[in-house]
Amino acid sequence: MKNQILQINLAMLFISTSGVLGRYIALPPMVTIGLRAIGAVVLLGIFIKWRKISFTLAQKDTGIIILSGVLMGAHWVTYFYSLQLSNVAIGMLSLFTFPVMTSLLEPLFFKTSFSKMHLFLGLLVIVGIYFLAPEFDTENDYFLAILIGLLSALCYAVRNLLVKSKIKNYNGSVVMWYQVLVIAVMLVPAYFVFDLEGIQSQLPYIGILALVTTALGHTLFLSTLKYLSVTTASLMSSVQPIFGIILGIILLNEVPGWRTVVGGALILVSVVVESMRSVSK
Repeated sequence: MKNQILQINLAMLFISTSGVLGRYIALPPMVTIGLRAIGAVVLLGIFIKWRKISFTLAQKDTGIIILSGVLMGAHWVTYFYSLQLSNVAIGMLSLFTFPVMTSLLEPLFFKTSFSKMHLFLGLLVIVGIYFLAPEFDTENDYFLAILIGLLSALCYAVRNLLVKSKIKNYNGSVVMWYQVLVIAVMLVPAYFVFDLEGIQSQLPYIGILALVTTALGHTLFLSTLKYLSVTTASLMSSVQPIFGIILGIILLNEVPGWRTVVGGALILVSVVVESMRSVSK
């Protein structure tokens, strides 16, 4: 279990780079995510070939894998819109209502009993998010960013639950490869709709997004679902915005205010408690 705890925290560090990159890359989110997916398809494809892992999927699983790819694409696009409307802290912390959604939805997917502790820890995350909202007005960019972040969180929670039932049968890299392939195909129309001026200068950062954030981070995260429940993995991954905020301070000089600090602290408490419970199990 200790190896899985280390693995998921490493995955969160890699995935947390999405906040800084999402803020820094000056392209429409659909274009950024489409190129990110193409890069990940190539990188993961090379890795899978090198490791001689089979790409084969059972026919009964194909539909679920495709749907999970669509949800993953929707999650990425809405998340990057949320980042562009606000900052790294608001974008990442608003996304992290997904553990709460997961804890409420997981019993419906797998017919398990509700955990009072998971609901309590999820409540801490909600209270943390509450401190982020400046005012409840859709004309306020920060509040709109939080709403879009909530939509992103829902897509991510459902995607994780769908994949949970299939990940035990496949290598995590293969599942992720099919998902990014779906995203790459799904977002092809974006290249004909949006202005692509200045795209060449952004390609190195999209390359980092594809390699570090996607190919490494998300594959490691998917692999942990073989050993941890989706709710446990989701709550533990709440450390991701803490990593992201630190990177935002260092690289973008985005220093969070006291409300963000309070919200982040509540989220971090839920992560520490869940990590300790997982190790003890």
